[in-house]
Amino acid sequence: MLYQSLVAALSLLGSAALALHDQQFPVSTAGEPCVRPLDITNLDSGKPHSYSVGSKIEEWRFDEGPAENATGNLIFDTVHSLLQHWSNTRYRNGHNIVPGVIPTGTLLYHGTSRNTIPSGPDWIATDPEHSLVFARGDGSGWHLTLAATRPLKVLYFDGSSAAKVFEGTMDTQDIIAWGEVQPERVFDEQSRINDLCSWGKEFGIDGFARMEMDFEVMLCDFTAGVEVVSFLHVRVLAKDKNPNPYRDPTPPPPDPDAFIRTFEAMHSGSWHNRYPGDSRIVLDLTGLVSLYDIALAPSLVPVRSGLERCDHRVLGISSEDISRVKRRLIEVISRPDPGSGIVWKTLTHVIVDRYANRFELMQHLLNFTSSDSQELLQRAKLVQIQLRIMFTPYLLDAIVVPSAGASGVDDLQWASPLFRLCATAHTAVMKNQMPLMTPSERLLLKAIEDTTREICRVTTNMWAVGVMSGLDDLFPIKLNGEPDIAQTMNDWRRDIQQLMSWLDWSIWIKCRPACGPEEMCYLPTWPVNAPKPQHPRPPPRDPRNTTDGPAEMDYLADRAGHPPEDPAVADAFFFIGTPTEEWRKPHPKCIRRIAPYEF
Repeated sequence: MLYQSLVAALSLLGSAALALHDQQFPVSTAGEPCVRPLDITNLDSGKPHSYSVGSKIEEWRFDEGPAENATGNLIFDTVHSLLQHWSNTRYRNGHNIVPGVIPTGTLLYHGTSRNTIPSGPDWIATDPEHSLVFARGDGSGWHLTLAATRPLKVLYFDGSSAAKVFEGTMDTQDIIAWGEVQPERVFDEQSRINDLCSWGKEFGIDGFARMEMDFEVMLCDFTAGVEVVSFLHVRVLAKDKNPNPYRDPTPPPPDPDAFIRTFEAMHSGSWHNRYPGDSRIVLDLTGLVSLYDIALAPSLVPVRSGLERCDHRVLGISSEDISRVKRRLIEVISRPDPGSGIVWKTLTHVIVDRYANRFELMQHLLNFTSSDSQELLQRAKLVQIQLRIMFTPYLLDAIVVPSAGASGVDDLQWASPLFRLCATAHTAVMKNQMPLMTPSERLLLKAIEDTTREICRVTTNMWAVGVMSGLDDLFPIKLNGEPDIAQTMNDWRRDIQQLMSWLDWSIWIKCRPACGPEEMCYLPTWPVNAPKPQHPRPPPRDPRNTTDGPAEMDYLADRAGHPPEDPAVADAFFFIGTPTEEWRKPHPKCIRRIAPYEF
């Protein structure tokens, strides 16, 4: 019954995914090798079933963790974080390029100081609070609302891919637009949008989705796939009331309305902080291209070696790998096959849902010391109960726990069947779908397997240690002497901390204590909190510039320290700046939602 129910559920998910086929980029798996389904044995009753994974004990050892340069956890986390503002603010340098669509009827917004609709590629926002900051003039501006008349095909660059900083936010765009990473062109946005749109025209791409304080789309043609809903002349703050600190080193305090508009632009981005993120962009993970894929971009392995995750970027990738990435991307957006039908986004979320809160609770329970041995024993039993709760679906009645005696890794191998069941619970049957999977899906499957394997390796080991220490009433054993509960607690504390650090899920990054009703939890965000230049000086203005495009791009690109945006954004926002280390590793804090504002 369990097998039949699971197959039926997967069939329903597959049907739902196939229903979206006409709105997604197609895939071809022609010529890909067929993978034979693996055989599996029922570990409890002894009655064989036709589905399983390898059962050799040596394949499920507790002393074999992930390889040093493994990236399965990074692929898993970045995929789970796609289109979520919080995660992509925390780690700004994106590594994924994903095809997707903006569904028919979706509203999109463009703010401008002129009463003309763009005749070429330009930027649109998914929230009006974002676009309205660009509707600037002498007290008034223009605000355009568009609606998609058909699914708009887009490519999404993850991370803070619209943040104009030198640390790597635009690396993935550079290799597509220009065939190499060009950090010195971080402000060359007009060339970037023109060159990306020129590249994508052959493949029917309508735009490129990115994120800064909120999500935006670089729309290639305002006459294709969209219609005008309204084009309104709106009252806004006069331009001269919102001084730019990069042009005036000692400006007067910004007008209160400038604070309101700036905050609300940032606030609208926070609506998409957590899963499912900005749902108006529907991604097709069967076409995921990840620069964390070691087979796709092996040259980045030594580049990342020894670096903290916040310093990972694509700069340093070889020309051969860039060519391989671009070929894979072209294959992805040209394929006719929908893939396996598995909803990968849901699967990653199911796994995070299952473990994230439980690990937090265990971390809390383990943050405990006492000189009273009975208090320590009771706390250890609480932890053991939580571990057993996680393993309830896999606690085979046939398990035989050896009598307590010698210690060592091998003495816990009796628990390896639970390790295996736990690690393969979400993926064993999916192996049967491998002949239908695209290369991207196989990468996703491997990342999920790597992630759940490490979760289950660590937690099964913790549970088995607790059983052998006499802490589990469901599996009682006869002890030889008193167990060292204090040492067990210390080992558990280390294990859960190392596991959570390896997983590095942003769901654990939150304001503690929680913010009040007049506050919101906030991570330092571009452009408001971007570090200020060391020696700001006002760039020359071009009086002939009648567009919202960056007139001073060449000037800004040559500066060692410069404002974090082109003039359109510089005029629209005030800047506070953040100390370098706090910017590099942003930490959450509560900020006010009403005056007086603070960032």
